[in-house]
Parts: sequence; C-alpha cells; structure tokens
Amino acid sequence: MPPPPKLLTIAGSDSGGAAGLQADLRAWAVLGAYGMSVVTAVTAQNSLTVSAVQFMPPDFIAAQLDAVLNDYGAAAAKTGFLGRVETIEAIADSLRRFTVPHLVIDPVLVNHKGQAMFDTAVTAAYRAHLFPLADLLTPNPAEAALLLNMDIRCLADGETAVRRLHALGPKAILLKRIPAGGRLLDLFFDGTTCHRLPTAKIQTANTHGSGDVFSAAVCAFLARGDGLETAVRQAQSFTAAAIQNSANWQFSQGHGPVWPDA
Repeated sequence: MPPPPKLLTIAGSDSGGAAGLQADLRAWAVLGAYGMSVVTAVTAQNSLTVSAVQFMPPDFIAAQLDAVLNDYGAAAAKTGFLGRVETIEAIADSLRRFTVPHLVIDPVLVNHKGQAMFDTAVTAAYRAHLFPLADLLTPNPAEAALLLNMDIRCLADGETAVRRLHALGPKAILLKRIPAGGRLLDLFFDGTTCHRLPTAKIQTANTHGSGDVFSAAVCAFLARGDGLETAVRQAQSFTAAAIQNSANWQFSQGHGPVWPDA
C-alpha cells in the first residue's frame, strides 16, 4: 500500500483528550493520515475547566519542529493552542526554514465562553508572524473580533471581517458559524469571492474539539490534493458528522467531545 500523507499538528495537549493535539491525531487516524505532533503546552483540563497550563520553552518547541521537518517533512501542518509571543515567533522562524505545502492557522485566542485568554501582544504576534505564512486562517467570530478590534454580530460584519483578515496576509479565510436568519453560515473568502457555506446546527453541548477537528480535516483533504474550497466543504461535512456522532452522549459533566468516524 502507498504511504499515508504526513500531517503535523503544532498544538497543546488536552489531558481530557477532547481537543488539542489529541483531537487532531484522532481525526487524522480516521482520515488515513500519519499524524505527527509538536507540543506547545501541556494542560490540566477536563470538560468543565482548564485548571493549569505548562508552556513548553520556545527552544524546545523549535527543536521538535526541526526534528520532525528535517526527517519526515509534512504534506500539511496546522497550529492550535500557542498562547505566548515567544512561542509564535519560534514556530514562525522554523516554518520559514522548511517547505510545508499547506499551513492552516487555527488562532486559539478565546475560551468556550468567547472570552480572551491572552493579552493583545499575542494577537499582534499572530498577525505579524503567522498570518503571512498561512494558506488558511480559521477563526470563530470572537477570535476574528479580537484580531481586528471590531464587533462581529451579523453576516455583513462577517463579510467585512474576512476581507480585513485577508489583507493581513493569509491566502484564504474561513470565518466559522456566523448567525444569519436563524441558521449558521461559514464564510470562506478566497481572496476574490466571499462564499457563504451553510453549516449544520446540531443541538448538543458535546462540541469540545470541533474546531480542532475541522482544521485538522482541512489539512488532510489538502494533503490529498483537493483545492482549498473543496477541502473546506469536505471538512465541514466531516466535522458535522463528528458532532452528530456524540450529540447524545452523557460523557462528562461539561461539554463532551466530538467523535470523528470513518
């Protein structure tokens, strides 16, 4: 059999297993990809709260990146929880030195309540160092609002936001889950056209890790050779199915995980 595509997640570890690099690797296993990881932080968390975070030193993060990319290389890569300016700078420095055909930036900046987790220096570091390297940026409305210092309350705001984010350097933008007339839309901006992509609205609290699964799935479909819009649409469907699979689980006391399946 041919070897699977090699994919790299640069992200934090979720001790509860629902999000972070665990979610990425689980999605890639389902999609037939070989998953590799660079650990940026180790968290003590469950479905209710993050009680502690231990950040990895920037030089150790760079050492992980160099070790993986010098030997294996990667057909695509994504970032998740980064959280520190020096972490972002170290990652950007390493990625500039290697050829990774596709880079998806998932700017993890807010908690599940939409509240900012870091100071403005972190958002500035994303804009300065990672946006120019990104093939796709995948913020939710709260993250986009922080990155742009603007309110995003409706579809018109979202369409303004994707154009403003694109002007900061990424090749394409996927703004997730904008409310529009009782339904939800993802906005995909390819640099020319803003595509309105309907997305599933599933009534469940079990959505922990859904953003990670989405960005991981985009990486997998890009590595297979799909175009960016096709990869985004397929990742939408894959993530909706993962949410539906666990929608009725009583898995924990808080927000349960999503469950990708073949």
